[in-house]
Amino acid sequence: MKPFSSREALRSHQQQGLQALVRIVLAGNPFYQAKLEGLPPNWEALTLEALLDVLPFTSKGELAESQRLHPPYGNHLSFPLSRYTRCHQTSGTSGFPLRWLDTPESWAWMLDNWKRVFAAASVTPSDRVYFAFSFGPFLGFWTAFEAATSMGCLCFPSGGLSTSARARAILESGATVLCCTPSYALHLGETIRKEALPLERSQVRRLLVAGEPGGSIPATRSRIESLWPGALVVDHHGMTEIGPVSYQCPAQSSLLHVMEASFLLEAIHPENLTPAEPGRPGELVLTNLGRDGSPLIRYRTGDLVSLSDVGLCKCGSLDRGLTGGILGRTDDMVVVRGVNLYPSAVHEVIQNTPGIGEYQVQIHTSSALTTAKILIELDEPCVAPAERVHRLESNLHTAFSLRFELEVRPFGTLPRSEHKSRRWMKG
Repeated sequence: MKPFSSREALRSHQQQGLQALVRIVLAGNPFYQAKLEGLPPNWEALTLEALLDVLPFTSKGELAESQRLHPPYGNHLSFPLSRYTRCHQTSGTSGFPLRWLDTPESWAWMLDNWKRVFAAASVTPSDRVYFAFSFGPFLGFWTAFEAATSMGCLCFPSGGLSTSARARAILESGATVLCCTPSYALHLGETIRKEALPLERSQVRRLLVAGEPGGSIPATRSRIESLWPGALVVDHHGMTEIGPVSYQCPAQSSLLHVMEASFLLEAIHPENLTPAEPGRPGELVLTNLGRDGSPLIRYRTGDLVSLSDVGLCKCGSLDRGLTGGILGRTDDMVVVRGVNLYPSAVHEVIQNTPGIGEYQVQIHTSSALTTAKILIELDEPCVAPAERVHRLESNLHTAFSLRFELEVRPFGTLPRSEHKSRRWMKG
């Protein structure tokens, strides 16, 4: 799809897309037929903003209840089951895993969105793309893989391989683009050094990351790029139930543009559901305009974001952006002695402290006073460990005015994953 020349043209496209989506769900989607019973008779005459205002939010809990009452796929499908050709599943890291079906048309729409992500990352048909990812039931990089192959890229799946085998294959295949989570990009880089593999043979020039906060955090980007000389980290994000949503701004590395031709974008205060001001944290709410077979209207994603102002970006895009990428989850924020702690903020402080490797935050709520303990690994070789720990303590106190209990663990003992890392543990 060609870029729009103005916000007015984009809004007109979005209004037509939303109206078409509402017609589809009213015609054959039992889930949304029930939710939209109170829709005013003149809804097609409403402006985009007015129509959005009368449409209810959709929560993941509602979708889970739909699948519980109408197993195995729920009643939020717009067409007969015979129209669907793909079944995937959410990862379950934030609750009940959902099965998600797609028609060929919805799948093609997602592939087109992924091509926009690749274009923003300067990926071309001449690239060799390595997917350091186990192709399980959740959407993950399935759409990315097919989009890259349809572009003409040479693609390498690596499901079932060990980290060591993947590291060797990346170097031996001459891969130029690596797709994985930020934490796994770090783990792969550490493995190459630990096993003394010939890093000078690496041709990787882009590290396309997603799945967790980190790719838009400067300290994490710098740490990853230090392990992959000559490569640039490129962030993006998406969800199994929504699809690929954003691409990294070519002019501002800490900004993710939402593909507004494909999505209606909102940010709300999670408590009172009112719009969040630009530049202030709010919960990301999305409506997908092209996934008609399994649509979501005003879906509360649970992701915390900070919306940029409306206007032409330095890169030339009219798409609004998420400043700092995904800041965390609404259910991940914890209050420790009156201080709001967001995982992305703690992550940035740790990653900005030299010599600190993997970590895990343990939140204890069993007593009247919530406490936070951080398990850390020190990078090898370990020089002046006490000084490193003291520096981290000082940096954390400066950032949050809190004293954290720190515990050093041997290098390589904290969990690492190719999927979404679960560094925050509550108990």
